[in-house]
Amino acid sequence: MTATGTFGLSTEARNLQWLLGNLVEEVPGVRSVAVVSSDGLMLLSSDPATQQAATAADGPGRPGGPRGSSADLATIVSGIGSLTIGAARLMDGGGVKQTMVAMDEGSVFVMSISDGSLLGVHATPDCDMSVVAYHMALFVGRAGHVLTPEVRSELRKSMESTQ
Repeated sequence: MTATGTFGLSTEARNLQWLLGNLVEEVPGVRSVAVVSSDGLMLLSSDPATQQAATAADGPGRPGGPRGSSADLATIVSGIGSLTIGAARLMDGGGVKQTMVAMDEGSVFVMSISDGSLLGVHATPDCDMSVVAYHMALFVGRAGHVLTPEVRSELRKSMESTQ
């Protein structure tokens, strides 16, 4: 993973980027990862340059992330998060902890972090879902207390400057 806009970031923000990089690099089957704020803005993502290169080289059906864009994964994660939160309210189900969508050609996992922020992972169809979910839970446990309003604002600005 290439760090996105790491210059001038706080230690907390750099640590979150490092944690995200480990999730992508060390968990078999993970294609791409995005952290989205409660208002749907991308805060962190796996290397967008790599994903866009995969799209150009491989076209539809390639092993890269959805349409090759971290922004697309962030949009999907935000939509799934909104839908499941609404469903939980209608069913008096309490807070949504995790959502998984299994497809023929992959899976999307969404997990709540804190204050409505979400972690989204796009994985291969042959991934070990329990391993992906376990590592997502580790990320959430480590990131939840660090993802303060100040750090979220810093990450947002960092993402805006790279787009």
